[in-house]
Amino acid sequence: MEYFVDKDSIVRKIWGNSDTILFIFAGAAAEFALNKAVDWLYFTGKLPSDPLGRLFSTVSYARTIVFAEHDAALRSIDKIAAIHKGVEQGRGFKIPDWAYRDVLFMLIDYSIRSYELLERKLSEDEKQEVFNVFYRVGSRMGLQSLPKDFREWEISRQEHLQKDMVHSVHTTDLFRQYRKHLGDFRYRIMLESQLLVVPDKVRYMLSMRRFSILAPLIAGYKISKSMNLDNLIKSVLIPNKYKKEIDALNIIPT
Repeated sequence: MEYFVDKDSIVRKIWGNSDTILFIFAGAAAEFALNKAVDWLYFTGKLPSDPLGRLFSTVSYARTIVFAEHDAALRSIDKIAAIHKGVEQGRGFKIPDWAYRDVLFMLIDYSIRSYELLERKLSEDEKQEVFNVFYRVGSRMGLQSLPKDFREWEISRQEHLQKDMVHSVHTTDLFRQYRKHLGDFRYRIMLESQLLVVPDKVRYMLSMRRFSILAPLIAGYKISKSMNLDNLIKSVLIPNKYKKEIDALNIIPT
């Protein structure tokens, strides 16, 4: 059987681990709040009303693509494109192409940053493999002006970080919603997690400090996984209503 992503791909290791995925979306949550196109997510009302639910919905699609048989993955990508077309029709104009690219670029960047934070440095070939998977997703969606390889992506990523972000009323409101849905303690953990993975530009625009109090705990957390204590830690950090979703993210044994 042919799969969209090879069974031995580093991308499966990244997206088969709930720890890595939580850091991916901690970083993405920060950057989404700054994106100039975040008003599109406000148009449907789903993001501000349930930001964590939106997160796990996105995870579900990503996991389907990464772990699915080839044709099934293509159908999932087509479904994502169709959903966005429906939103465009409802609003009366097209989502800018750069906004789609920004999402792909975030998934590439935070996949690499999160895995390297929790596991090890990736080789150039592995980084290229991460790029290749999401390039194929973007290409299937019909996106234009996609970089052709990882090196070209690095340049494009920096350009997008400089051009496509602004601290707006949506930024303030979205972080307010994060706090409302997470509670004060978990919200602080999210902020500390973001410090570990976001690019300098995002950190600067959100007036974040450079050092996270979680940094010294990462080594201890790795040890806790070997002792099967990581699920206990996550049970404290993750709201009860999302426990099943978190458990379902672990596809590759840690």
